[in-house]
Amino acid sequence: MDQGTMIAIVVGVLVLAVIGWLVWQRQRSEQLRARYGPEYDRTVTQLGDQRRAESELLKRQERVAALEIRALSAEQLNGYVQQWKTVQTLFVDDPKGAVTDADRLVEEVMRTRGYPVSDFDQRAADISVHHPRVVDNYRSARDIAQRHKVGKASTEDLRRAMVYYRGLFHDLLEDREHEGTRAREAAVTRANAERVVERDLARDADRHGERVVARDADRTEIPVQRVGERLDNRDIRNDHEVIP
Repeated sequence: MDQGTMIAIVVGVLVLAVIGWLVWQRQRSEQLRARYGPEYDRTVTQLGDQRRAESELLKRQERVAALEIRALSAEQLNGYVQQWKTVQTLFVDDPKGAVTDADRLVEEVMRTRGYPVSDFDQRAADISVHHPRVVDNYRSARDIAQRHKVGKASTEDLRRAMVYYRGLFHDLLEDREHEGTRAREAAVTRANAERVVERDLARDADRHGERVVARDADRTEIPVQRVGERLDNRDIRNDHEVIP
């Protein structure tokens, strides 16, 4: 192989590698944008660079994955729902007190679920991983809560803060952190159950010498064939067919 051919091969490999890297980068960007929504754009604007922003979002995911986030028990869930109803009722007579209690209740739910709550900015970054739809409203509600402490929030501001807190509160009650895990576990369980049913059907057919009928996706009845048995085409019947 001459030198020119070698150079051409090396250049070709490098070009393919660059194309592959660019495709991977674009796919990663699309996945992060789809996951975080407005939080993605906010982070890009805040850091002033798309690559830095995406690195920050990935670090958030790694940090939250290392936390021991827990789902609420039924008792905890019901207790918090009742507390929220009390806070919401309080708003009619004491808007400022209601906003203060709403902020406290949201923080308590986060703590119970396993989120660190010592630093607000870190708290917001953590919940953005699984609750990106409401995290920016959380920041707005928190800002109003801080302004009302120094008398700079109107009643309308406090009403908006309550709406924001309510959205975050209800979102935190849902166990979004483990949705993927539950879906995978359900798929595995379903597949295992189907294999057990198929195995038991075949075992029963051999044990009792009876023909076991199964149905495929289009509701066609398919007999399970025993060893040495020959099936006739007439044994296969579809529910949509009328056989005289």
